[in-house]
Amino acid sequence: MPETPNPVTTRFAPSPTGFLHLGHVHSCLFAANAVLDAGGRFLLRIEDIDPNRCRPEYEVMLKEDLAWLGFSWEEPVRRQSDHMADYAAALDRLSALGVAYPCFCSRKEIADEIARAGNAPHLVAMGPEGPLYPGICRHLPRETALARVAAGEAHAVRLDVAKAATLTGPLSWHDRGRGEVAADTGLLGDIVLARRDVRTSYHLSVTVDDAIQGVTLVTRGEDLFHATHVHRLLQALLGLPVPDYHHHGLLLNAKGERLSKRDGATGIRTLRAQGLSPADILARATGNMPFGTEG
Repeated sequence: MPETPNPVTTRFAPSPTGFLHLGHVHSCLFAANAVLDAGGRFLLRIEDIDPNRCRPEYEVMLKEDLAWLGFSWEEPVRRQSDHMADYAAALDRLSALGVAYPCFCSRKEIADEIARAGNAPHLVAMGPEGPLYPGICRHLPRETALARVAAGEAHAVRLDVAKAATLTGPLSWHDRGRGEVAADTGLLGDIVLARRDVRTSYHLSVTVDDAIQGVTLVTRGEDLFHATHVHRLLQALLGLPVPDYHHHGLLLNAKGERLSKRDGATGIRTLRAQGLSPADILARATGNMPFGTEG
């Protein structure tokens, strides 16, 4: 008898910072189809930790558009802003391991330090998103850093990646598109774990959420492939299960550009108003129809 595939749990996790567009639908289809192929659970998660950009009305319209397109998901929907205590607990554990440190640097101070080091290019560490944090606060004496925190000085919290890697040793994960991948844990440098105004970050919250929700297959765009390296490190530090990953290709517009929320021509609300049916939009989201430049 043919072997039955193991059930999977996937998630689609948009941020409610604007209207749903075809790129979102492409990613949602990829996650939902993985469940159809093997059976299992499809989850919707609202990643709304940024209070300056996220809006409740966008969440409402996002869900409405997804339902109109025919998607269904398991309830209740996890909304990140409702679970800050989970991220605080993870941050406390990282602090107890000695791999988290307060960072008092402003963006200008970081930029100035990078500019100074730019006179000696070999001193500027580069990552996929540009120059890495130069470690200004990493070497502050512990007593000094704690005193500044106790005095109420605004600060972020960063991960001491080099120290963390000595605790975990070599790591890897399985990507369904690329096979076994060795984690380059220093790829993004000392990432931010918690910000001055939001006491978590994308990296910390999604890693914790995927574990809490029992996600066994993380599907997301290939533009986030580099983030998985540090997520694997966080999983090891926090003792969390390791899901499979599948980083899919990005949907591009007629100009060959990655779709964005600023691209009104691919917004689901715009396409609905033009009279396109759910089937029409899903066909475009799979790349089976040209996008055109309407709108």
